[in-house]
Amino acid sequence: MPRCLRYGSILALSLLALVGVRLAAATFTFSTLAGTPGSVVNSQDGTAGDAQFDTPRGVAVDSAGNLYVGDTSNNTIRKVTPAGVVTTLAGTAGSGASTNGTGTAARFNEPFGVAVDSAGTVYVADASNNAIRKVTSAGVATTFVGGGAAGTTDGTGTAARLDEPRGVAIDSSGTLYVADYDNHLIRKVTSAGVVTTLAGSADNAGNADGTGTSASFRGPMGIAVDAAGTVYVADSGNRAIRKITSAGVVTTLTLTGTALSEPRGVAVDAAGVVYVADYGSHSIRAISTSGVVTTVAGGVATPGPTDASGTAARFHYPSGIAISSAGVLYVADAENDTIRAVTSAGVVTTVAGAAGRSSSADGTGAAARFEDPFTTAVDANGVVYVADSGAHVIRRISVDGEVTTYAGSPGSYGSADGTGSSARFYSPYGVAVDTAGNVYVADSLNSTIRKIALGGVVTTIAGAAMTRGMTDGTGTAARFSQPFGIAVDGSGTLFVSDSAANTIRKITAAGVVTTLAGANGTPGSADGSGTEARFSVPFAVAVDSTGTLYVVDHGNQAIRKVTSTGVVTTLAGTAGSQGYSDGAGAAARFRYPSGIAVDRTGTVFVADTDNQAIRQITPAGEVTTIGGASPTGGAAAVGSTDGAGTAARFFNPKGIAVDSAGNLYIADRSNHTIRKGTAAP
Repeated sequence: MPRCLRYGSILALSLLALVGVRLAAATFTFSTLAGTPGSVVNSQDGTAGDAQFDTPRGVAVDSAGNLYVGDTSNNTIRKVTPAGVVTTLAGTAGSGASTNGTGTAARFNEPFGVAVDSAGTVYVADASNNAIRKVTSAGVATTFVGGGAAGTTDGTGTAARLDEPRGVAIDSSGTLYVADYDNHLIRKVTSAGVVTTLAGSADNAGNADGTGTSASFRGPMGIAVDAAGTVYVADSGNRAIRKITSAGVVTTLTLTGTALSEPRGVAVDAAGVVYVADYGSHSIRAISTSGVVTTVAGGVATPGPTDASGTAARFHYPSGIAISSAGVLYVADAENDTIRAVTSAGVVTTVAGAAGRSSSADGTGAAARFEDPFTTAVDANGVVYVADSGAHVIRRISVDGEVTTYAGSPGSYGSADGTGSSARFYSPYGVAVDTAGNVYVADSLNSTIRKIALGGVVTTIAGAAMTRGMTDGTGTAARFSQPFGIAVDGSGTLFVSDSAANTIRKITAAGVVTTLAGANGTPGSADGSGTEARFSVPFAVAVDSTGTLYVVDHGNQAIRKVTSTGVVTTLAGTAGSQGYSDGAGAAARFRYPSGIAVDRTGTVFVADTDNQAIRQITPAGEVTTIGGASPTGGAAAVGSTDGAGTAARFFNPKGIAVDSAGNLYIADRSNHTIRKGTAAP
């Protein structure tokens, strides 16, 4: 039957009948369209620049000068000798799970912070496994506390519950302190594995000082402890350094001088000077005992890999920091994929790793390689576009599965307009395509919106590169904070989730930028009209044929709906309540969903990232799981298996798109693949 007649027959059905099909939750069969799971391994043992890391986020140093690294995207724990020799202590690069074992037999899932005791035992904040793991000097990995489902329960060993711990520190008596990121808590763990809550209010983000549970934190990332037992916390969401006495009294350090941008790593020396890996400003800061902040090394808001002294040096999102007994700082320089050293005089050198490498490779089907596939979009002809964020490029997948680099140069970031490989992007997160085949990009870390016209010609249509803000205006006079998601309607109007500003922005075809919903810098979950509504880190957006916008409200664990006039309602999920359950509207639960798409019937599809699942929402708000996950979730849900419905497995699915035939295209981020979901007739 000719395509036009076939579609005509379908459209002749009533909308009710179409929705009825969706209510029954069509069975999708998932296959791998491009890339090969586990084939992109940015990991190599070796000496100094011959070694390779992939987004290292944690670093610790022992008394002999050996470094231990949480090599996050490789899911491994690495060791670096004083001579710069890098080996893998535990885990296997490219394989994420929760398995105890020795050396390469062990498995981790996004290890962040690390700490090392006097015996050489390494403690790991195994974030996505909700656990603290223990690795002996011989590489034997065991689960020390937590593991399994997220929670806030105090207890002993694996009976305790954590929620994405990201920082860990150890004192001289062997007591651990944990920055329990998603619980907004600081936990304390004895050497016997007894977990208690030292400070913070569970699942209650805030910035209140006080004692114990009367205090509050917002996404604590880094943690350190001094010889007197005083704990220092990089309270990242509050852009503050907090101090906790041994009695649990929390205060916020009063700082003068240069403001902190986004502190993630923290260390303290014997004199009480606090050092901060200030992620957002690409710099290393020092805080004197009187609270004066100075920049030790790095250029504020200017990323790069340069070794040099003081502010002439460059970092690229430094994440973890440790200090040796000799006063040398060691930095896990996450986006440079390197480990750096900073002397007391501020001289920066690269200890191990080399910046600028990329595993992105063109090819057909399984021969192609994606470094960090974040989002997808599909045009009217079935051509798929991918924001390969970590490679700083936009990729194109033809209908016959051939992957090419459409714009940008793998491994090279910047903001230059130009054609094809002469253009530069900086961690593009969102991608959309209009009916004419023009591609639009949320160029996140440039804080700009870019357009790729037919032929690969890249221009900047709104915002100014590396200039963050929240200004409405026309074209380059407008400002964005950190645009994440992008969608385009039939008239060429763009919708952008300005994630860091907690707003939804609108861009007309003439380039006029306005704020459709949300209030700059004011997170929340309130429904309402325009600036009365509130979001919490909105991620992807999608728009249907009526102009209704759908938003993944990542921080609220909810899916929101925005009318063309800016009226915001909650379609599914409940703000502040994460989990994994199907159901209607507020009864459903998500766990840090990231991607969203909407088909011609008004059915919404969600990439529910931390549940490793693909979810479907009917126009009435009924949520069902159509792909991935498992009855118990957790590590058992992670995988790369093709198959039908919940027999399929994903590994941090991030973006999702749907074509006119109802096929789904998923950016399966940690598998480094693009997956396709085909609905059964």
